[in-house]
Amino acid sequence: MPLPPDYDARVYAGVLGKIIGVYAGRPVENWTHARIAAELGEVRGYVNDRLGLPLIVPDDDITGTFTFLRALEDASWGADLTPQDVAEAWLNYIVEERTILWWGGLGNSTEHTAYLRLRGGVPAPRSGSAVLNGRVVAEQIGAQIFIDGWGMVAPGDPALAARLARAAASVSHDGEAVHAAVLLAAMEALAFVEDDLNRIYDAALAFIPGDSVIARLVGDLRAWRGAEPDWRVTRERIEAEYGYDRYGGLVHVVPNHALVQLALLYADGDFTRAMLIANTSGWDTDCNAGNVGCFLGIQQGLAAFEGQAFDWRSPVADRLYLPSAEGGRAVSDALTVAGRVAALGQRLAGETPVPPGGGARFHFSQPGSVQGFRAGGDGARVENVGGRALRLTPGGGEAVFLTPTFVPPDMLRHEGYGLVASPALHPGQTVRATLLPGDVAGVEARLVVRAYGPGDTLRPVFGPPTRLTPGEHHLAWQVPDTGGWPVAEVGVALRGAGDGALLGRLSWDGAPDVTLARPPGEGESWRRAWVNAVDVWEARFPEAYRMSHNRGRGLLLQGAEAWRDYRAEATLTPVLAEAFGLVVRAGGLRRYYALLLRRGGALQLVKVLGEETVLAETSCPWSFGEARGFALEVRGAAVWAWLDGELLLEARDGEEPLPGGAVGLVCEEGTVTCEAVRVTPLRGDVSRPRGDPISRPPSP
Repeated sequence: MPLPPDYDARVYAGVLGKIIGVYAGRPVENWTHARIAAELGEVRGYVNDRLGLPLIVPDDDITGTFTFLRALEDASWGADLTPQDVAEAWLNYIVEERTILWWGGLGNSTEHTAYLRLRGGVPAPRSGSAVLNGRVVAEQIGAQIFIDGWGMVAPGDPALAARLARAAASVSHDGEAVHAAVLLAAMEALAFVEDDLNRIYDAALAFIPGDSVIARLVGDLRAWRGAEPDWRVTRERIEAEYGYDRYGGLVHVVPNHALVQLALLYADGDFTRAMLIANTSGWDTDCNAGNVGCFLGIQQGLAAFEGQAFDWRSPVADRLYLPSAEGGRAVSDALTVAGRVAALGQRLAGETPVPPGGGARFHFSQPGSVQGFRAGGDGARVENVGGRALRLTPGGGEAVFLTPTFVPPDMLRHEGYGLVASPALHPGQTVRATLLPGDVAGVEARLVVRAYGPGDTLRPVFGPPTRLTPGEHHLAWQVPDTGGWPVAEVGVALRGAGDGALLGRLSWDGAPDVTLARPPGEGESWRRAWVNAVDVWEARFPEAYRMSHNRGRGLLLQGAEAWRDYRAEATLTPVLAEAFGLVVRAGGLRRYYALLLRRGGALQLVKVLGEETVLAETSCPWSFGEARGFALEVRGAAVWAWLDGELLLEARDGEEPLPGGAVGLVCEEGTVTCEAVRVTPLRGDVSRPRGDPISRPPSP
């Protein structure tokens, strides 16, 4: 089917609905209805402040939904997507015991169980099967909570949504859990083209067995809704006939699916009422409200949040977290995520995606979108203007308007799902902003970042000032060295009165010019800038990086997908290791180039894309305790490798070259130390024959 003309806006509204539902339900997750009634009455709006909890938090419901969808980018397309393709996304983006999943143990957490099966070599869908894991484990809620993206990439095509959802769900689940996920994905695909909920049910139910518990449950609820106007009475009936006492495990899908459908049936399309029902009903509230919110956002677009009794959007300001092994994507926003989801849907529909905002990181191209920007200063305000720009009003004096690019201070020590992330912006990269014509009389503008420093306090670093005059302004500034501390925020500072300025776009480009080492002073933020996928790396060690990994290959990664052509250098000392080395262009734990020294004396330049391929190798003896200098350069499809200053290996990756990504360190079954990693842009022509001299930056 052709894409709806407002497809981008409806996807954005769906993403907003998902995260709003999760944030609204998270504070009372796993509460019973009785406890909610006793302590809160009804869950109206956000209740996090009443319970002393943050609003914007990492959550598996959000992260799993939009991370596992990456299988479409990385592997097959459309109906050809297999469960094993999605399983590869699990293995690439999940950091064991640290990201995305509830790590509750084998047989206790369904997702943890499936992950251990995959790590042990069990292929999908057997990894999630009831035959292997038992029916109770296989029918918990996880497949349903991760499913919304598959509906959003198949607008108006419930058959495609059902096929994709079934492939994704069966990686970790089976039986009724898969039926629930397939039904919701088909309903969300239909929500793009159908307003009538009953017609959506009639069409979507065709994609699951008619004798399934989920199909029977939906039939019962539709009948009960026709006979009973009070949702509370029907909720009691759900508890009696489909409650937790009838279905085993900790969070079974059947009772919670019933509450999702309860909220949709009784809200009559009203977003605030749907949130109240989903979150007051208890059980797995954030999961259920997230599914409900996504459906209504898709069906109604941004109108779902307008004219409501509660302001759902302003407190969220589009902010969300996606902690995974690709740390540069972790600190994000709803419009950025929606753009990626919509691009997948466009490709599935046979269209060529056109990046909104000319590909700028921040472009504010949907009404009300602020992409995490907040105003700092007395009377300062941020407001979206017609889905084309942000009006930055300083309110007199000087004000800063910033959005996060890394873990904010309140998340550095957050308990719960950890925010594993890398900074999206580093020193040496050039920040660019477009200020549109507006009332700028007497206004001075400059770009600004805030970086961590000793004590993990944020300090501003300003670019040169520009006196604004009527007309369009283009600001550009290279972020200076921050002393090894990560950049946490970026934005614009304004000085003056009046209406301020209109920010049309803000982005950055280029490779970093940075030394990643232990900075002077106390603080944890520099360590948090690394995706930590090794067993042991502790702050108390004398070396900046003393990594130990007990089984298989461990990685430390830092950087972003926009890092394309650059040079990386590090001196590593193996205390004990089967292999160790340096990584470039990493896009997760199973997508990178690496220069490795292996036990036995082989020096290998390898590409890891699920499986490992040796691109070039030579013999090179080494010893425990002996420091060796590694260097890698990547430009286009070409990779060059140095050891101890000598160019030894080179290769041209002619098959699916990795386009860009993070730098990293490798420790395979042992302990390796390192003091610094140096990353620099490439300058001049590097298409030189092997063995030619090279002008290198000084070693760290």
